[in-house]
Amino acid sequence: MSVHLRRLSLAQFRSHARVELELDPRPVALWGPNGAGKTNILEAVSLLSPGRGLRRASAEDMARQHAGVGWKLTAEMDGHDIETAWMPGGARSLRIDGKTASQVALAALLRIIWLVPAQDRLWIEGAEGRRRFFDRITMSFFPEHASATLAYEKAMRERNRLLKDGVMDPAWYAALESQMADAAGAIVGHRQTALDRIDAAQADADTAFPAAELAISEVAEPLETPAQFVDAFAQSRPQDIAAGRTLIGPHRTDIKAVFAAKRMPAAQCSTGEQKALLISLILANARAVKAIFGAAPLVLLDEVAAHLDAERRAALFDEICALGSQAWMTGTGAELFGGLGDRAQCFEVREQDGQSRLAAVNPGP
Repeated sequence: MSVHLRRLSLAQFRSHARVELELDPRPVALWGPNGAGKTNILEAVSLLSPGRGLRRASAEDMARQHAGVGWKLTAEMDGHDIETAWMPGGARSLRIDGKTASQVALAALLRIIWLVPAQDRLWIEGAEGRRRFFDRITMSFFPEHASATLAYEKAMRERNRLLKDGVMDPAWYAALESQMADAAGAIVGHRQTALDRIDAAQADADTAFPAAELAISEVAEPLETPAQFVDAFAQSRPQDIAAGRTLIGPHRTDIKAVFAAKRMPAAQCSTGEQKALLISLILANARAVKAIFGAAPLVLLDEVAAHLDAERRAALFDEICALGSQAWMTGTGAELFGGLGDRAQCFEVREQDGQSRLAAVNPGP
């Protein structure tokens, strides 16, 4: 079974005044000069999954500059119509098959994973980016992970206000800590299962990309159950009050990776090796999703081909096609996608008259 977009329409989105794409299940290659609007297309597709998209931008920032109006994105896939839009002064809306829906409902229709240049420094920068990256992986298996994370963060913000105010009465903390503990137990369980599935997908793979051994690292003794979290939050209150914030919990988790073949931490690998490890994890994620749910996710790869040599690029295309994923890929030139031939549907993106324009092209053999 293939889950793919059959139609994508954009209106006043970023640099695109109007886009209408008719699509088939094959991968999608978008090429053109820097600044032409290729990544904007990928960002639009990423909004068909829960969250703020691959740039984590506000809805207002996605509106086409100087247009003075909002934006709208519509898509058709496997008999479902999706529409998400924003108007100035309002909140982003979502309708599925003509009915108002929550963003979590998107994950029941299709799963989307991505890799963008901003993640290239993932292994050498702060833990927050690694948590966010791994939580996206986790959401591809457990859509409810998004709700658990939001519930945890909301309760933690309220608790942090009490901590900053120096509130000592335990009754003020009990209900919030119970909510945090329930959500934290779900978050920890989801993350561990996701890690196990990624490990299994890498172990069983015939791939040209290096395997990464992942580990979940905690700042304190690992906690698993809601009861354990309730006790830990209560015991940590004096230290948390002194710090003015919550010092333990899944928001403090880090994700470590090791280049398996070299037994080398990812942070110490070369730039090329770090990129290869990220690609390997994305491919493993896609394989695991397909094995569990019967269909590969949409994979968004922004400017990935340019960082690979011809052999690795060909291997990436072969793996994507073998998965049956409608992968969306961007690059600066048609030559980067020559190895795909007629296995892909290709579009050239150009800037003209102050807006981005797309033209379907035949990549040749």
